[in-house]
Amino acid sequence: MGKVIAIANQKGGVGKTTTAINLAASLAVLEKKVLIIDADPQANTTSGLFGDPNSEEKRTLYEVISGELDIHDALIQTEMDNLHMVPSHINLVGAEIEMRDLQERESVLRKALAPVRNEYDYIIIDCSPSLGLITVNVLTAADSVIIPVQPEFFALEGLGKLLQTIRIVQNGVNPDLTIEGFVVTMFDGRTKVHTQVVNDLREHFKDLVFKTIIQRSIRLSEAPAHGKPIILYDVMCNGTSNYLNLAKEVLERNQ
Repeated sequence: MGKVIAIANQKGGVGKTTTAINLAASLAVLEKKVLIIDADPQANTTSGLFGDPNSEEKRTLYEVISGELDIHDALIQTEMDNLHMVPSHINLVGAEIEMRDLQERESVLRKALAPVRNEYDYIIIDCSPSLGLITVNVLTAADSVIIPVQPEFFALEGLGKLLQTIRIVQNGVNPDLTIEGFVVTMFDGRTKVHTQVVNDLREHFKDLVFKTIIQRSIRLSEAPAHGKPIILYDVMCNGTSNYLNLAKEVLERNQ
């Protein structure tokens, strides 16, 4: 059965979508069969892999969650042979309202994913920058969570709410949920505060912090505008090697 990894942080601008796209693409390059799911109504992961997605397309996560569509019918082939995607749409905002009166509303996504779990080595889910019902659904469906952290003090302060939400999910609907690790993103080694925050993070969370650090990169920020993961946009840049190394660490942790 494939492993489901949520990429979550309720703080925006920490490299969450960048990590979801490029970790998934790197795992695919390392010959793993990967499904990436865009669970953010902003659909940044969708546009980051396809440029300008078709806004009229009715084969998105919203239709899957609402029960209108089997997840197999929402799968889209990306440019990479081993990487499929379930796209998002702004309509996903309405799914939270529609699910509120459902029984076992936290488990809607887990049930929707069941038919494809055995078909992939990894399922990567990009969460929205909030702790609403869709994110709770993702955490309920996931085996583990990767938490991108920007090396700023305010970013560290915001981790408390996310960790509390993870504990609530663990104590309730998904006791097997684990933290895969914290990954430092947008790191600039010339900045003393970045180095200090990384040291504080490692001191507090120990081995849960990935050894790989994602360096700040203009090429990483450019790639989504071209609808490509960094490995297809610029194979020689630091961002490509950073995310390949992160993918290798994930594989090592799951041996």
